[in-house]
Amino acid sequence: MTKFIDREINVNAYYFAGREMKTFPKQIEYGNQAITFTNGLRFLIQQGSKATRLFDMSATDGSTYRLRQTGSSWRLLTTKGVQA
Repeated sequence: MTKFIDREINVNAYYFAGREMKTFPKQIEYGNQAITFTNGLRFLIQQGSKATRLFDMSATDGSTYRLRQTGSSWRLLTTKGVQA
């Protein structure tokens, strides 16, 4: 079940992947705990000169988190498979 969150979060760590060394979030703070990701997908949305990145990240417990990065701001949009 998908849960809609839409809350600002902190990204604690990053990792780099691929030949182009694209940046991905490795760990976030959410619900008073650190969530660590194993892998993910990154999407770029370009609107004129404004760029927004969406990330679908898989956590170590198998749940999925959708994050949005606009500039230096990060938001957790949705979670799927997260135990409340």
